[in-house]
Amino acid sequence: MSAPRPLAGVLPVVQTPFAADGTVDEAALRREVDWVVDQGAHGVTTGMVSEILRMTSTECARLAEVVAEQARARGALSVVSCGAESTFGAVAAARHAESVGADAVMAIPPITVQLGDDALFGYYSAIVEATGLGVVVQDASGYVGRSLSIELQMRLLDRYGDRVYFKPEAAPIGQRLTLLREATGGRARVFEGTGGAALVDSYRRGIVGTMPGSEVTWAIVRLWDLVEAGRWDAAYEISGPLSALVALQTSIDVFVAVEKHLLVRQGVLERTDARAPHGFVLDPETRDEVDRLFDLLRTRTLSGRAA
Repeated sequence: MSAPRPLAGVLPVVQTPFAADGTVDEAALRREVDWVVDQGAHGVTTGMVSEILRMTSTECARLAEVVAEQARARGALSVVSCGAESTFGAVAAARHAESVGADAVMAIPPITVQLGDDALFGYYSAIVEATGLGVVVQDASGYVGRSLSIELQMRLLDRYGDRVYFKPEAAPIGQRLTLLREATGGRARVFEGTGGAALVDSYRRGIVGTMPGSEVTWAIVRLWDLVEAGRWDAAYEISGPLSALVALQTSIDVFVAVEKHLLVRQGVLERTDARAPHGFVLDPETRDEVDRLFDLLRTRTLSGRAA
């Protein structure tokens, strides 16, 4: 078995397109992956905004297959979500991801039970040891579940080294990222996970990449290139409207609605359908504000200063 490719750079989380009958539109999904890669992303990811929590296990398995296959055909990385409510389910999903050619898996902890560090260490250890893939330990407590302790993340890094990555989303993000960096002597490889809103600050604190939504991949790629080049003034030109756009998205359902609206607007997807029941519908005034910020973001990204 060959060593997994290291993860770094811009790895957007794809939206799952649904057909009129509610089934996953695989052809549209493949086009979306192609579009994301065409914008300069280093790979693609599946995650909660892919609506995996509202999909069947069969659909999730097929989603992993299509995304990994399409990414591989384009020479791009793929990271597949494998988090589950049981260790057994998470391990099965991780093994399936490896079997279909994914480069890594990403796992949130179980969200229906409160677990201590020892139980969580056992859960993540089982996932890491089940395959030869890299494992992204996702703290999704900004949206679901409880935050993961710095001590737990240190234990995982000490045990598994380069096999593990981290995606901390618990507030305050910047301070917790610094705590993780200092506690691990800068060894922890971390991805920003706030849609790019915290990318500039997080980059200064040592991240190796970002996992935003897919809808403005072109802006995130440009922003990443700018911070990599140390062009901070130009980076802030893009970061401003991007952060304002992300600030409107206060839950998973809002992320889904906004991202699908913008993907349809750009001709990437044909439909904005999301799996029901959901707790947010994009009203006209919010949609108009999203469009205004999107237009400003596009103007800033294409401007001479940020180009």
